[in-house]
Amino acid sequence: MYPRSSGSAPSVNSWLEVQSAVRGLTQDFSTAFNTGNYDQAAALFTADGVLMAPQREAAQGQKAIELMLRRLGESGYQNLRMETIRVEESGDMALEIGRYTAAIQQANGTTVAERGKYVQAWRRLGIWRMTANCWNSDLPR
Repeated sequence: MYPRSSGSAPSVNSWLEVQSAVRGLTQDFSTAFNTGNYDQAAALFTADGVLMAPQREAAQGQKAIELMLRRLGESGYQNLRMETIRVEESGDMALEIGRYTAAIQQANGTTVAERGKYVQAWRRLGIWRMTANCWNSDLPR
């Protein structure tokens, strides 16, 4: 990442705090989604945040994101697990790269395993909030 404009390097404590905050919020997102608390998951986004799910139009804003998450849950997405691989921070912005797994319950009752990677952008607005979330599958269509 680019150095801060003040020229000072981030402290180790600052770096660890950002790592911990982002990892914890990502787990909060997964838990909220898995328990059907789509409003809580959407509340982790900024007011103008964007959710970009595969094969779907982007959802912008917390209400649209909540609706998109609800539709994903109702279409069979469940048991979302997210693993943070890397967090890069610069000032009040952070970028998270990770991988995910999920199960997709099909209409016929079978379950399909899903796995892939994701990128999340975070902004510190007093507290960390997601500004963008995008993921895609590693599996062929």
